[in-house]
Order: sequence, then C-alpha cells, then structure tokens
Amino acid sequence: MDAVRLIVKSRRALAGSGRAPEIMTEVWQAQALAQAIGSRFAVFGPPELRGEALGLTELAGRGCGVVEAPDLADGELRAAQLTELGDARQALMHLATLLGEVGIALVGVASAADDEATYWQCMEAIDAADESRDRVVEMLRRLTDRDQVLARREAG
Repeated sequence: MDAVRLIVKSRRALAGSGRAPEIMTEVWQAQALAQAIGSRFAVFGPPELRGEALGLTELAGRGCGVVEAPDLADGELRAAQLTELGDARQALMHLATLLGEVGIALVGVASAADDEATYWQCMEAIDAADESRDRVVEMLRRLTDRDQVLARREAG
C-alpha cells in the first residue's frame, strides 16, 4: 500500500481511539510507519533527502522505543504494509500532519495520566514525535529547494 493511504489510515485510527491504551497503540503505529517511510526514502528517495531520511528513521525508532510495543495481530502492523512511497511531497506533508496529531494526542494522555511513569513516557514520546516531525519538515524544505533548482535549470 502506498504511504499516503497508510498515513490516512493511521490518522483515522488515531482520531477514533478513545482511551489511553488505544491512543498509545496508535502512537506506536504512527512512529513505526514514520520509521518505515524514512527507511524507504533513505534507500529509494531523492539523494537530497537521504541523510534526513536516515535521521527520521532513527528518531521514529526512538519514538517506538519510548512507547510500549502493542500486541498486534498478524496484518495489523501498518508499517509492514508499506509497499511504495508514491508522491514524495504528498507523503511527507501527510506524515508531518500525522506526527503533529500524535503530539496533540499524547498531550491529552499526559494531562489525564494517573501516574508519573505514564506522564513521563508521554513527555518522551511527545519529544520523539516532535523531532520526527521536524525532520519531515526539513525533508519537505529540501525537496522544495531541489525542485526550484531543477526549474531554474529547465528555464535557463
């Protein structure tokens, strides 16, 4: 499945999750998907994005490590369903939005946390989601810079 479709599925699942355990599962799924997308960009993406893509892979992996891995049934891991990136710009824009929504959802879980451990887990996961999102935004900037250079070459 292409990246945008998987990201949209993740956004819907996150929006539809109600309780903290469901939200944390979707946070983990989103970070695993960001890690998979980063890996794809690192291998198959434009050369200008490969360094940032490796960084995204590492940061998203950290995000997965902060949150307890959910017990998923076979076929439920969205990251494993990634078969193609599709349009790079669209994939990155959607991923940035998903990671922003992850941060917002984690703020809600942290605010309602009954114990300090959950609160601090959420704080670390917020940092990881924010850093992953920053990396995606940088990838978008580099993609725009590349496109401008190519446009100038074609025009001149």
